[in-house]
Amino acid sequence: MTQLLPGGMPPASRDLLGHAGRPPHPRWPGDARLAISFVVNVEEGAELSLGSGDERNEPVHEVNRILEGAPDLCMESHFAYGARVGIWRVLDAFDAFGRKATFSSCGRCIAATPILAAEPARRGHEVSAHGWRWESHAGMEEALERAVIAATVAAIERASGQRPVGWHTKSSASVNTRRLLWEHGGFLYDSDAYDDDLPRILPGSPPGHVLLPYAFDTNDMRFSPGGGFVQVRDFSDYCIGAIERLLKEGAAGSPKMLSIGLHLRFIGRPARIGGLEAILEHIANRPEIWVARRRDIAEHWLTVAGAGGRA
Repeated sequence: MTQLLPGGMPPASRDLLGHAGRPPHPRWPGDARLAISFVVNVEEGAELSLGSGDERNEPVHEVNRILEGAPDLCMESHFAYGARVGIWRVLDAFDAFGRKATFSSCGRCIAATPILAAEPARRGHEVSAHGWRWESHAGMEEALERAVIAATVAAIERASGQRPVGWHTKSSASVNTRRLLWEHGGFLYDSDAYDDDLPRILPGSPPGHVLLPYAFDTNDMRFSPGGGFVQVRDFSDYCIGAIERLLKEGAAGSPKMLSIGLHLRFIGRPARIGGLEAILEHIANRPEIWVARRRDIAEHWLTVAGAGGRA
């Protein structure tokens, strides 16, 4: 009978069961009921652009538009806003509330404008790796991907004075990405998954490597055309709803982790920065919430919760 059905079955390596409703207790510092990770994506200058010698222009910014055959100066200018203006609003917002974030940075962006890594590092934020260009790695030739990883690490280390210990690929990683990260060495974690509310250690991973899932819903990229967020409260209310739900679960004995994604060119606009400030205000002076850089969460998972976090 099964031979009449379309397709096949998911591969055995794909884990759809997870913890089967019984996740491990992460024992967050201070007995926090929730760990929050703010991730600021730094992509300005790494977007695909004929003007940068790329094969095509990036079609998604404040509008959905594909310009072929010529540099898209409109698109480039929209991205430039994040580097010229947005980053300073974002940095100042975190400073105002005394919170630290992870700045997930593309290598070409940092090579072109080193201050975009140097200044967050100077203020105590983590600078992690987000690929060389702002592109998916799916189908990327292995030798090229190996070179991309090495170049990204080198650019961030030169600019920030710190070697990045985290990696996140735009959209889909390749089937080789995680293995190449392990081979390159020096990575504490990657975030190439969206399938859980807790970190974990994957079977077969080398000692000291953690998977920290990321999220696309609690993410300001939904301000992009058709993404669902229009008013600033659309973003802050949605994220606060996630925070309060996870705090409720944490109070019931099952603390979780929440990733909140930010982009300099989106949240850094004057009509949107208030969304980040509203979230930071909502979680201010709440000891039941641990706001941490992703490297801090990964280190905690290894030292405290690692034994119970292996998938």
